[in-house]
Amino acid sequence: MRFVLVLIGLYLAFGTALAADPPIEDDLEFSDAPLSDQVEYPSWFKLSFLNLPEDLEEAVDAGKKGLIVYFGQHHCAYCKALMVRGFGREDIAMYTQRNFDVVALDIWSDRMVTDMQHFILPEKELAVREKTNFTPSLIFYDASGREVLRLRGYYPPYKLLAALEYVADGHYRGATFHDYLDRGASAMSFLEGGLNESELFTEGPAILQRDPVYGERPLAVFFEQPLCHACDLLHTGPLSDPEIRRLLGRMDVAQLNMSGSGPVVIPTGERLTAQQWARQMGLFHAPTVIFFDEWGVEILRIDSVVQLYRMRSVLEYVLSEDYLFEPNFQRWRELNSRAGEEARESAD
Repeated sequence: MRFVLVLIGLYLAFGTALAADPPIEDDLEFSDAPLSDQVEYPSWFKLSFLNLPEDLEEAVDAGKKGLIVYFGQHHCAYCKALMVRGFGREDIAMYTQRNFDVVALDIWSDRMVTDMQHFILPEKELAVREKTNFTPSLIFYDASGREVLRLRGYYPPYKLLAALEYVADGHYRGATFHDYLDRGASAMSFLEGGLNESELFTEGPAILQRDPVYGERPLAVFFEQPLCHACDLLHTGPLSDPEIRRLLGRMDVAQLNMSGSGPVVIPTGERLTAQQWARQMGLFHAPTVIFFDEWGVEILRIDSVVQLYRMRSVLEYVLSEDYLFEPNFQRWRELNSRAGEEARESAD
């Protein structure tokens, strides 16, 4: 009987954790709560000595087009989604292996890495320097060692494959990634229909100029498109959550069609169309959310797939103004988590 009770106790203590990681079966919808199990890399990722110039040289000698440096963390649901839904797809895995070597770095690791400029520093410091606010982050280097594309966060498989082709086929030499994506889809189709409606967004002309005297609230600008499934999921998912709506209620919130021709007074006071502003900021993913302070300075942007947990954390980060002291979002999250644990231990 005592043995049975012990088993029951163990199940209650650990059973929830063991069952906490549901399978990721959709390209855009999944729980982004921290994982209980560690993310597993594909077996074909390069076993590197963390000397990136040497890794690139070996890739080029093997006839490949360049090197991809992956920044991740062990319990990141978005990293798992990339491994399962992205690199886990046979066509993407084969195309990647044919054209690139992939080196995986851990944003919390103290292991020393030699970067492309031959500086030696810990992985975690390189991650901060490269502003990997969201994991996974991928940096693409061509055969000469030049950075030619950066993906911050998780993207659906079709966009990952497009990024791989954009670099492998050399399209980056003559076009931005935004322009390359436009070739695969009619940009005019995005002008048809309307955006998702929500009372969260300010009505009327898009006058977003910031004034630190009168505009003391941070600004969140949602760049969306009509006929955008990811935008629909943002509205039916995170933006329908009461806590997310409460946090956004403490900001000025605007919605723009990133392919639209409507006039916008941007935070600096300049007058542009929404499309011009989106291009000026290098946007290629809808939805993208950009946060500005009361001076019109960008704080942070989410330009990849975002679920409830990440959206809530970003809103708390912006509203706390902790970015003034800790500009790296991931490091802030870690410090915030430790402070919470210490507070709970003190209370106990």
